[in-house]
Amino acid sequence: MSSQSSSTSYILLLKSITKYLYQIGAPILICIGSMSSILSLIVFTKKSLQKNPCSIYFISYNIANLILMYSSILTVTLSAGYGVSLSAYNLAFCRYNLYMAILIDILSSSYLVLASIDRMLVTSVNVKTRQRSTRRFAYFSIISITIFWILFHSHILSSAVITQVTPNNFVCNLPPGTDLILHSYYSLIVKALLIPLLMIIFGLLALRNIRRVHSIRRTTKKQIQSSYSKDRQFCLMLFIDIGIYIIFSSMLSAINMYQQITQYYIKSSLQTQFELFLKTTAVFINYISICIGCYTNIFISKTFRKNIKNIILCK
Repeated sequence: MSSQSSSTSYILLLKSITKYLYQIGAPILICIGSMSSILSLIVFTKKSLQKNPCSIYFISYNIANLILMYSSILTVTLSAGYGVSLSAYNLAFCRYNLYMAILIDILSSSYLVLASIDRMLVTSVNVKTRQRSTRRFAYFSIISITIFWILFHSHILSSAVITQVTPNNFVCNLPPGTDLILHSYYSLIVKALLIPLLMIIFGLLALRNIRRVHSIRRTTKKQIQSSYSKDRQFCLMLFIDIGIYIIFSSMLSAINMYQQITQYYIKSSLQTQFELFLKTTAVFINYISICIGCYTNIFISKTFRKNIKNIILCK
């Protein structure tokens, strides 16, 4: 009896921590993140930076993050923090909200991959390779990957269902069976493994290129050095964004892998509740990565910092 009472108290404690984490922490995160994305968009849309193809990827990345905050973070906050789950009672909203949450999440990280490819191209010692980094190629890449993911996830708009997990608890998700299994493996392979791996590979290639051209650039004209300096700052901002993404998404990726491996294991209610607690906490931590980009850019980029200062001073 004492053991059962202790387990019940432990479960209630975990639920309370989750509730207050989203009730207090999530609204703060949304405010900080909204300001971060809006300020970043103002900076990257300035004429002086917009000419650089990398700024187009950053614009797309921040637009995706802004949409993600209000299509995913806000919905999870209302559900986990305030017990208000609109998607659990309206099938049309359930399908649309789940579709947008999954779509925008993968688009956000995909734009970072495209930006890392651009930095790999522009830092190459080969002139022809550098010439492939253009605004036209940036628009083409962004439109292509966006259309691909829109079509790839379109099945969610017709397959998502509302399921009853407990007498008073309804959840919007893909139906049990093939759809859910395929999506689980897709999340594991693409989101948890492939996307971070591509970011690391292209980021390291760009870093190698920077080291190769550094000695060459020191002997070039001042105007070219200035252009190189701006490209280098874009690289630094991208490297930090990639690092933040990998660090803050690693816990969620690890939990998803664990749940995929142990999905057929028999688990106690206490273990199930603990795993749910870890996952909701990991989801919150994962959201941090899309909310702090502007603030890290202020610290590492002189150009970005100067533009933010001008915005604040209304210059």
